[in-house]
Amino acid sequence: MKSGSSHPSAREYINGLAASGRYHFVSCEVPSALGVSAAAAKLALNRLAKQKLIASPARGFYVIVPPEYLSLGCLPAEQFIPALMKCRNLPYYAGLLSAAQYHGAAHQRPQEFQVFLAKNRRPIQCGVVHVAFLARKRLTEVPVQSFNTPRGTLLVSSPEATALDLVGYAHHAGGTNQVATVLSELAERIDPEKLATTARTAPVTWAQRLGYLLELLGFGAKTPVLKEYVREHAKQSTRLLPKASQKRSSRDEAWKLYVNAHVEAEL
Repeated sequence: MKSGSSHPSAREYINGLAASGRYHFVSCEVPSALGVSAAAAKLALNRLAKQKLIASPARGFYVIVPPEYLSLGCLPAEQFIPALMKCRNLPYYAGLLSAAQYHGAAHQRPQEFQVFLAKNRRPIQCGVVHVAFLARKRLTEVPVQSFNTPRGTLLVSSPEATALDLVGYAHHAGGTNQVATVLSELAERIDPEKLATTARTAPVTWAQRLGYLLELLGFGAKTPVLKEYVREHAKQSTRLLPKASQKRSSRDEAWKLYVNAHVEAEL
């Protein structure tokens, strides 16, 4: 505590937050908390950042970096994304390879933490932590599950929604072979009824591709309800690889799909 002052020092302020279990704050809170001007508060925050005690993954938003994460130069993404999204009032969910990890289907740790929003947003780099944002139509309709982290609760797409997103955003998940690899580990957690219901939140072409891949991987028991959905809603055939030629491709009648690529999971 400063001599003759009821206000804490900047370091005492962040230590107090951490002691209460809070590892984030916004810059506008600091001047009144320290009893200083905005300019003085900014200088104090800069000093703490140089000491690697705090980091700023987004403008005006700070995280406290405990000793175990000094090598990252930031909190892990899953520990600050919920607070940042709440601060920005943005609906979100962790998806793709990041979600697959939470469902026990992490073939390898993704290089970036993948988050879906209603609109595109610039990526985050905080220390060595990278966060990629992707836009998802009908975001708030996508089923999610809550997972606890050391700093709060993270929203993650359900196994069924994760599977659909992996197919729909295959180029963000390492390509179709990598998607097949993750699906081979994720499929056991997929509920066939929920899969068909969740398919309504996405383009029907995603359901066509996903159904084919699940059958190819030996999980045909997961697809009958989804196949019925495709039969009712798919008005035309699509390609397994959207940007590849369909010349010399075979056609899967059940899924109304031109199979224009050889897919092989790394089992």
